[in-house]
Amino acid sequence: MKRIFGLETEYGIAYTQREGRRLGPEEIARYLFRPVVEWGRSSNVFLPNGARLYLDVGSHPEYATAECDALPDLLAQDAAGDAIMVDLLARAQAAMAEDGIDGTAHLVKNNTDSAGNSYGSHENLLVRRSMDFSHLTSVLLPFLVARQLMVGAGAVIPRTVSTDLRPADSNRAAAPGSTPAGPAVPATGDLVYGLSARSDVMWEGVSSATTRSRPIINARDEPHADAAQYRRLHVIVGDSSMSRTTTELKVGSAALVLDLIESGAAIRDLGLRNPIRDIRHIARDVTGRHVLELASGERLTVIELLSIYLERARALVERGDHSLGSDATAARVVDRWARVLAAVESGDLSGIDTEIDWVIKKTLVERYLERSEVGLADPRIARLDFAYHDLTPGSGMFARLEEAGLVARGVEPAAVQRAVEEPPATTRAAVRGRFVAAAHAARRDFTVDWVHLRLNDQLQRAVVLKDPFAAQSDSADALISGLGEAPGGHSV
Repeated sequence: MKRIFGLETEYGIAYTQREGRRLGPEEIARYLFRPVVEWGRSSNVFLPNGARLYLDVGSHPEYATAECDALPDLLAQDAAGDAIMVDLLARAQAAMAEDGIDGTAHLVKNNTDSAGNSYGSHENLLVRRSMDFSHLTSVLLPFLVARQLMVGAGAVIPRTVSTDLRPADSNRAAAPGSTPAGPAVPATGDLVYGLSARSDVMWEGVSSATTRSRPIINARDEPHADAAQYRRLHVIVGDSSMSRTTTELKVGSAALVLDLIESGAAIRDLGLRNPIRDIRHIARDVTGRHVLELASGERLTVIELLSIYLERARALVERGDHSLGSDATAARVVDRWARVLAAVESGDLSGIDTEIDWVIKKTLVERYLERSEVGLADPRIARLDFAYHDLTPGSGMFARLEEAGLVARGVEPAAVQRAVEEPPATTRAAVRGRFVAAAHAARRDFTVDWVHLRLNDQLQRAVVLKDPFAAQSDSADALISGLGEAPGGHSV
């Protein structure tokens, strides 16, 4: 069983002011993307490693990994995105200093800014067009609602769930392209440490909308492949993960559930009566004991529901019938899945406190509360939360934890560096990466998207790459070999 995986991460921008004037996100983004524009003459480029880097609406830098057909490649590509963004941040900081700006720009890998606006981390998984998409989403949706118990980023959120489950105008001014994140978190009041802040911006189970009425699964049909064979499943409910081991469980568990569906496994109906209300309640319960009411009238705890999916996925992996790239990877995902549920059920999280984001952050928050005797509403807790997701060298907390061996690394530095420079070798990204590198070296004007390679010359030579699993293309090789020639056949 084969599958294509991809991750899209929208990063937040912040600024620490010193003596000079304050910079807004738009101005920081211009500094950040100055080298990108100089290299690619655009703020929307494909890189030699096969990935896409662009400036999204609301001044959110976004990195979309290259297509991967194995989970370890995806983790390396995701880490490469962080490394590329950190390098751009260092260049931006140097350019700001040259211009006499003495503040510090910050790049954060989270999902909510200080005003409560939300931005996303999206998972893309290729599925067969022959699958009944309605059936697929109905089986997958309850799992995604409950999955935050395993892979949430952790957040301080209001204890009370809003009774209004319809999209409503926020009382804050949202950044362009952002989604209001629901009721404002009060400076004081009844707060709780929960699994995810992003759950409160989910308004539908499945929809083609993207911002105003944000769904858990986006149904917009953009396969970026042969539409007769494939469809791209676009999951937008997940938190951005700092921990690669959390990312591995997040994507790996979802892929295994898809494998179950596509293999025709009989999975009993676990549809939820009110998934949008449930996703908010689950976000506030780190014990996994919230009781879900199924559409059938049956009642299950979150742990019980996730355990049903786990046992079916375990049987699939034991048969070797999965899409994760290797049996070792699949076994690791199933093992972590089981250990997380066991740890949550027992209340002893020590066995997963180096692997799962919300548990790592919870430990940090609780230790700070014990030392300082403040409450969750204290601004220092918000700063700790921010620091956990801060990628800025010297400021970010997660990098220090990783260097000290206090969190699992997940991806070795050598693999990350390779992914910064090279595309995955076994997918279409390898073809795109070769073309981008060669065309840029030849100083040729070109256009690239997920499916097309085009030289913008008199002949407008182009190649279409509809098969995302094809790492070789004779027509692309011919296009690359001709980069040294002008349209008339003469050398350039």
